[in-house]
Amino acid sequence: MPSLQLREVLRYPIKSMLGESLSEAVLGEKGIPGDRIWATRDEQRGGIRGAKKLPDLMMFSAATGTGAAPVITAPDGDTCAANSEAVHSWLSEKLDHRVTLWPLLPAENLDHYRRGAPDTEDFEQELMAVFGRIPGEPIPDLTMFAEVLEFESPPGTYFDAFPLLIMTYQSMATLAQRHPDGQFDSRRFRPNLLIDAVDDTLPFPEQAWNGKQLRLGDAVLEVVGPCPRCSMTTHATGDLPRDTSIMRHLVKEADGNLGVYAKVVTPGTVKPGQILELI
Repeated sequence: MPSLQLREVLRYPIKSMLGESLSEAVLGEKGIPGDRIWATRDEQRGGIRGAKKLPDLMMFSAATGTGAAPVITAPDGDTCAANSEAVHSWLSEKLDHRVTLWPLLPAENLDHYRRGAPDTEDFEQELMAVFGRIPGEPIPDLTMFAEVLEFESPPGTYFDAFPLLIMTYQSMATLAQRHPDGQFDSRRFRPNLLIDAVDDTLPFPEQAWNGKQLRLGDAVLEVVGPCPRCSMTTHATGDLPRDTSIMRHLVKEADGNLGVYAKVVTPGTVKPGQILELI
């Protein structure tokens, strides 16, 4: 069995913004503490919105400082604390779109998490746009995401669906080899745990882990299924340009999936360098 080693632990304090690398994290029921605990609400169209609808969010970054809230850095270098009274107007001006920024609210506040109005009444067309598909490309199987058809995220969280996203370097290397002109950088894909599947001969190693458990230190994770990729992977982020060919090759080479979702079965501390064991 190939050796599996954790190389990076990544946290994204604000949904759809670039995040930060951690030296360790204590995994719990909601994944990494401080991960996606703030999100943007669209005050023009309604609903919590990520970069699927507000792609310029991917040009911002957020890092946890010494205060009670993360500090946001805009593309022009300006900064603002997430809990600042000025953050709503500051972020709206930077995005040229009226928004507000919200911390997590209790799960019972269903209206806060309810999905905003679609851009079109044609449900299939809306899904094609959200997932960055073109005619002839299939819409992902959304069976395991039934809860978030009504809500933007599982109420009480700002995750797309599950608390952890796991990816291997090998999967990105496979895509880069098959499409050398594309920049398959982890910043496009926002994993929480980046794994080096040493000597694994599979082109997408983590897809073989579906339904299995991973032991990482004291933590045990359950892999619940593949991550179907959306239009976010094609947007500009950091110094990576907008590139719609990323999705064309994700669909062609990997059925539109990259990485796997997981949930925490047994809490525990994880840190780069640890060896993973498939249970």
